[in-house]
Amino acid sequence: MQPVISAPATAADLPPAVLHTRDERGVHNLVLSRPATFNAMSEEMLAALQAALDAVALDTSARIVVLSAQGKAFCAGHNLKEMHAQPELAYYQKLFAQCTRMMLSIQQLPVPVIAKVQGLATAAGCQLVAQSDLAVAASSASFGVNGIDVGLFCATPSVPLVRNMPAKQAMEMLLTGEFITADEAKARGLVNRVVPLDALDAEVEKMVQAVLSKPREAVAMGKALFYKQRETGIEAAYQLAGQTMACNMVHPVAQEGVQAFIEKRKPQWPAAAA
Repeated sequence: MQPVISAPATAADLPPAVLHTRDERGVHNLVLSRPATFNAMSEEMLAALQAALDAVALDTSARIVVLSAQGKAFCAGHNLKEMHAQPELAYYQKLFAQCTRMMLSIQQLPVPVIAKVQGLATAAGCQLVAQSDLAVAASSASFGVNGIDVGLFCATPSVPLVRNMPAKQAMEMLLTGEFITADEAKARGLVNRVVPLDALDAEVEKMVQAVLSKPREAVAMGKALFYKQRETGIEAAYQLAGQTMACNMVHPVAQEGVQAFIEKRKPQWPAAAA
């Protein structure tokens, strides 16, 4: 697995805030590597994540992204000390715009992003999980949007949160600041799977292999359609979905897939889809 150039660390004795590697399958692994600060979403971390996601976007053979973290916490949200040191509206507007751009980059990638959550995910960290396309959590992980505890409603985390779980369940988390367990997160739709911590790597790998077995073009078309249609009215959504399916159907991957089904054999995806 070869390292990918990522944003440099601010201190000479620290590794990059995000460790970025890519394997021969086109799987990009992004690892938040600031365990001492619980992988807080500092300006440094935001810049490093954005640089890594931009690099993935330029990789035409990328297949999937796995987003994980070092230490006990997945991500403890924004760095409040850093934010408190610059109490200016213009600074906060710039910071949250930077965070929004990074979160949207996850959705705009043509490949799925899997959050591998080993520990605490709170505020913007919970937002990062909600924004990811898929999420697998260790049974010891916990989730919260507890900015309200310090008088700050988690407004930006609420955007993907309410798109993952029922409105009243999301609002309860946002208004009370109470944390939920990994099993509760699964029941509410925030994560896909929950396994013991020692089985987390293997469970994520199973999901990775399932995605890799499908043609990249169909996955890319499907992901783009999924998010676009969700934000439109039902008639427009059906028109968009119908057009996407028609374009997908005439693509060589679908032609091969249907032919293989008819002939009762395993599809041999075209080279470009591998």
